[in-house]
Amino acid sequence: MPSWRRPRRSASATACATPDQGAGMTTLTIGERELDIADVVAASRGRMRIAVTPELRERMQQARDILDDHLRRDVPVYGLNTGLGGNIGHRIAPDEASALQADLVMARVAGVGAPLSIEASRAVLFCRIAGLAQGGAGISLPVFDTLVAMLAADMIPVIPSRGSTGASDLVQTMSLAAAAIGAGAVHWRSRTMPAAEALAAAGLTLARLAPKDGLSIGSASSVACAMAALALAELDDLLAMHVAAAALACQGFGANPHLFDAEVVAARPAGRQVEAAALFRRALAGGDFFTRVPAKVQDAISFRALPQVMGAVMAAREAAAREVRVELNGAADNPLVLGAAGLVRPSANFLTPSLALAFDTLAIAVAQLATASVQRSIKLMTARLSGLPNYLSPVGGASAGFVPMQKSLAALHAEIRLKTIPASIDGVVVSDMVEDIATNSVLAVSKFGEQFEPMRWLIAIEAMVAAQAVDLRRRGEPGLALGRAAGEVYRRLRAVVVELDADRATGPDASAALGALWHADSVDAVRGMLEHDPEKL
Repeated sequence: MPSWRRPRRSASATACATPDQGAGMTTLTIGERELDIADVVAASRGRMRIAVTPELRERMQQARDILDDHLRRDVPVYGLNTGLGGNIGHRIAPDEASALQADLVMARVAGVGAPLSIEASRAVLFCRIAGLAQGGAGISLPVFDTLVAMLAADMIPVIPSRGSTGASDLVQTMSLAAAAIGAGAVHWRSRTMPAAEALAAAGLTLARLAPKDGLSIGSASSVACAMAALALAELDDLLAMHVAAAALACQGFGANPHLFDAEVVAARPAGRQVEAAALFRRALAGGDFFTRVPAKVQDAISFRALPQVMGAVMAAREAAAREVRVELNGAADNPLVLGAAGLVRPSANFLTPSLALAFDTLAIAVAQLATASVQRSIKLMTARLSGLPNYLSPVGGASAGFVPMQKSLAALHAEIRLKTIPASIDGVVVSDMVEDIATNSVLAVSKFGEQFEPMRWLIAIEAMVAAQAVDLRRRGEPGLALGRAAGEVYRRLRAVVVELDADRATGPDASAALGALWHADSVDAVRGMLEHDPEKL
């Protein structure tokens, strides 16, 4: 099974949650198993109720009791009876701690920029609920239940897209706390409205924050966690279509089939190249690619190293997914309540260097994928390498064929490479010199996601160029049979883009190819073929 396999978009959210009797809702019980990326994806689609096991609720109450005991005994605890950041030296009297919570929250609703999408915001709320349920924050159960009720009602706080340094996403996630107390705005019933108005209309009670509750909600990396999970799910579709388009390119180029031999890639099993080679064999299964006599002893590295490059991306994706699962199932709170020991300890679990580094690395891996895709498209257009008419034009002479498209390929490639600049190495000292390092994990995830659009174009163009190569090759080899996934891409592309038989505008063709290949049905069909392993029949 590929490491990136997940329920396809046509699958119901019940793939990762229990069916509920009410209005198409599903219920996911936190604490029954480890949460995973698919759960975040399901939550982002809406209509989810959250339940928590009795054991976790007991742990949460135990943590709250410990905080209340520290407050009664006037033991200094960050954010409970002290100021925040540079104001840590300011002590707050026990009888003032609750009254100051709303001010503490609103002063830190300092994110800027366009709001996150409602899907991403749902995922953020889900991720914070999951983190609070671990019991490390000591949040009051009534406040926790308000957040859970908001998710069930699909009442989603409006969250700004900018403001996180990666030393928690505080100024963004404080929007969750603000909405719970009736401040700020929410998305509800296809409208954006004041949170207080929505809560009243839904019959939900405004949250009354106990000491530290505001910090408990805001001090976490829920934005990074949510965006990372959704980005990885989107990457899975990208990788599947890349495999199918590259397989079609191999058939159009007449590549040497031994590059996918299981014995060859197993001789030095770096990354996940063994699994990657198996994916390409699945994409080409059902055709005659592996039975044809190789036209060349070996091919350019962009063809020959398909398993190695794809395997590196799969390994980087696996590492990033591991970090997302850690965030999703861990307690990132500061201070951290250790319920079993009855202690409260300072913590830097909110800092996310591992997550940021993983996504910086993944962006570099995707850029390598892009480089190879561009090179394969150019090789297909080069007569002395492909054995096909120059620029894949059957006209010859001064015909441009597909060669002008190389400029768009180069521009898209540059855009993807730009997003490989590391975000995790930059940081500005803030909060009166206290927060002196940062990870920029939200930025690392965001710029990684910004690679997807140009990457989709590259894959669509490679498929379009490869389809032309297949048509030209079939003139001399009329029996050429395409593999299942490669053939699926060819069939869907040819439904909207006809063979190039004279010079014409290829930009509109690329747009049509993009629309056809990235339609949900196309992606689901290809993913289904890659998840089916003919070698095990």
